Amino acid sequence: MVRSLWTAATGMIAQQVNVDTIANNLANVNTTGYKTEVNEFKSLLYQTMQTKTTTANAEQKPIGAQVGLGVRNASITSQFTDGALLESENATSFAIQGKGFFAVRGNDGNTYYTRNGDFNFNLNAGGGLALSNSDGFPVLNTAGQPIVLNGDYMASKITVDAEGRILYPDAQNNPQPVGMQIGLTQFQNPKGLNKVGDSLFAVTAASGQPMNEATNANLEKSVVRQGYLEGSNVQVADEMVNLIVAQRAYELNSKAITTTDEMMQTANSLKR
Repeated sequence: MVRSLWTAATGMIAQQVNVDTIANNLANVNTTGYKTEVNEFKSLLYQTMQTKTTTANAEQKPIGAQVGLGVRNASITSQFTDGALLESENATSFAIQGKGFFAVRGNDGNTYYTRNGDFNFNLNAGGGLALSNSDGFPVLNTAGQPIVLNGDYMASKITVDAEGRILYPDAQNNPQPVGMQIGLTQFQNPKGLNKVGDSLFAVTAASGQPMNEATNANLEKSVVRQGYLEGSNVQVADEMVNLIVAQRAYELNSKAITTTDEMMQTANSLKR
């Protein structure tokens, strides 16, 4: 009976993590570029109570008896489906349709990747315009370098086409490429990326090395939408249903502990 106590305890711990994951999804329902996380479980070791053997009449018993010892959290996986496009009044807001990621350079000098395209042009020390995210991290171009334009450009006249190329009007007011393009990167396994917070992801061995859309002809190109932001792909109705299921599972495991305690109490009272 003690075995059931520990088994139910593992279930309660696993469901608590599940509720934590669902709560995080609901908390980020309005976070730009956020991807829903799904909790996945796996069973623990099994204890063999009886192996395959024969009966007293020498008849073969094909199936043994094994008792499971509980559950644990196997992984928390991000679902990289596209979120809805939300119109923005900011001309430096960009949404990605496809599998690509924007690349930014952190304060530590490392490159991070994000689907959050809420960018701004800032004046740098030389008087030029530098494209950066809301935390001030510079956005990188297709060559992996910060996007910086000289002081001759006006931020209000800069546009970006579907390929991510930066355009500026000529003398006839026709947008022309300035030789700079927003870098877009894909991964063989985006679910293997490491979440570092602030809607940023870091490369890991599980994700594979970043693949540049501008130089890799085998990739399906993503589309950049200026004036839009990619909303969270969290489905509130689904998360509320998942929350109810997790709560009920937690209660059932709690009931198993209570039942086991009552059975042990009954066993202890037999001597009286």
